[in-house]
Amino acid sequence: MKSLNIQIVSPKGTLYEGGLEYAVFPGTAGEFAVYPAHAPLISMLAKGAIKCVTGDGKDEIIPVGGGFVEVNGNKITVCVEQ
Repeated sequence: MKSLNIQIVSPKGTLYEGGLEYAVFPGTAGEFAVYPAHAPLISMLAKGAIKCVTGDGKDEIIPVGGGFVEVNGNKITVCVEQ
C-alpha cells in the first residue's frame, strides 16, 4: 500500500513528521480524511485535533488551534496554531 508523508509545523517548530497510512483533519466545514493518491487540496483547519494513523496502525493525536493543510501528491504539509 502507498503511504503518505506529513509534516506538521507551528510557530514553535515541527510538531510531527513522518510516514502514515492516512490522516484525519478538523476542517472548518467538518472533519475530513486524506488517504494516499488524494486529489490536491488546500483547506483551512478549525480548532481540534489531527489524527495521524501510521503504517503499524498506531494513532498520533496532535491538538491544534486552527491552521491550514496542503495535500500535493502523497505529501501533506500542515501549518497550525497550537
